[in-house]
Amino acid sequence: MEGDPRGRVYPGTVSDRTAAKKRRQRAPLPKASWPTRDEARASRLFSPLRVGAFETRTRTWVPAMVPWRATKEGFVTPEVLEWYGRFADGRPGVLVVEATGIRDVPSGPLLRIGDDRFLPGLRELVRTVQERSQGQTRLLIQVIDFLAIRRRPEREAYLRRFLRVREGHFEALAGRASADRLPSTEEELRAALVGLDDDSLREVLDEREWEDLTRGYRERVTDLHLPHVRALPRVLPGLFARAAGRAREAGFDGVELHYAHAYTMASFLSRLNRRDDGYGGSPEERVRLPREVFEEVRREVGSDFTVGCRFLGHEAISGGSEADEAAFFGETFARAGMDFLSVSKGGKFEDAKAPRVGRAIYPYTGPSGLECMPTVHLDLRGPIARNLPLSAHIRRRVRSAGFETPVVGCGGINSFSVAESALQYGECDLVAAARQSLADPDWFLKMELGRGEEVRRCIYTNYCEGLDQKHVEVTCQLWDRDFSDGEDATLRKSRDGKRRLEPPRWSHDDAP
Repeated sequence: MEGDPRGRVYPGTVSDRTAAKKRRQRAPLPKASWPTRDEARASRLFSPLRVGAFETRTRTWVPAMVPWRATKEGFVTPEVLEWYGRFADGRPGVLVVEATGIRDVPSGPLLRIGDDRFLPGLRELVRTVQERSQGQTRLLIQVIDFLAIRRRPEREAYLRRFLRVREGHFEALAGRASADRLPSTEEELRAALVGLDDDSLREVLDEREWEDLTRGYRERVTDLHLPHVRALPRVLPGLFARAAGRAREAGFDGVELHYAHAYTMASFLSRLNRRDDGYGGSPEERVRLPREVFEEVRREVGSDFTVGCRFLGHEAISGGSEADEAAFFGETFARAGMDFLSVSKGGKFEDAKAPRVGRAIYPYTGPSGLECMPTVHLDLRGPIARNLPLSAHIRRRVRSAGFETPVVGCGGINSFSVAESALQYGECDLVAAARQSLADPDWFLKMELGRGEEVRRCIYTNYCEGLDQKHVEVTCQLWDRDFSDGEDATLRKSRDGKRRLEPPRWSHDDAP
């Protein structure tokens, strides 16, 4: 699979490798041409589509983005309501609420759905979107599970307190030191390790211990020595199902199962998953738990509630899953009865940059993270339509198997021509835009009304991703310092008071 007739390339191909040699050269953003109102009305982008139990008014889709506006306990706040209300103002066909935790455990300022006490806030969120979109937008909630991760420790603190001492450490030191200097107790061994330089220490510690020291502790789905990790196939289907049931009770139109990026379900799908309990190894075994989760969710919510997933078309890491396996997963999900397939790329822990001491590793800082959220500085291919070949490949496999399951494509879409051509050429059935929608939540509506020249276009510098990495409120550099509409009491600001939290409102009186 070398590419497609339109000149786009698939990851890992010769053309892709050639482009990768041109790193750090800025890719220019193509000029945009905008449709008239009549042209928009005649387009596929602004036509309806059946997605499981509902019909979406247009094929426009705002995917899940984490804005860091919930409480530390995971409850909906006024800032959360305003965030999603602001996207609803733009009348997208589908709006997906951020990754929302299915476990009732502390997880910072992320929304949670692991207990009934979160239902009142989630119901208010549904009402807000319905009102602000005047019933035009279908609302999904993305539900996620993730394993434990800890911040990178201080070197001495790790060696004196956190490292689990084993006989191998004594043996490794014995091979490096004279007999009269060998430690005989755990305390002496820890002191000896503290005194080693990094090169020597790396020879004493095993690969996971070195990673725990330099990148922070992180659980993996392959840690079968941990009872709760071994039990995941038994536990997760029920957790996801109960979360989906709460989503239905709260009034959402459906759920999106988070099977993408660096988290639990994506790790089961990964080619790096070598579990030996029937849930790892071959593609058939790796897709087993994701399929069982969906089946349990479907039993919980019934056939008249939309359920789909977001998963990776390519992991973009060494030894990871590639496009053909993703196509197999897509066909498996379609065959199981999923209502939509939303395709992403990369965003993995395995190649992320080592964090600073006191910070947790962030899965969008390495090469796979840049493939997930490419910038204009990545290479000459740039971000525009970069990942659409993946959704096209999966869609062809699904269609050839006889299924009409809608496929959501994404990746650097910030103009009508890119969105419409993706639909016309069969690269996807719905068009998702995250960063462009953050730059201008009204951009779909502006195009639909023939006012595309008013669109505030994303410039793909990943300013927003930098804020996300720091776990502070996500905003866009194109509007977060614009206070030209006044600083009245209703204008919400970031915790430091320097940034506005929502873009200025757009005035119009002729919306559909």
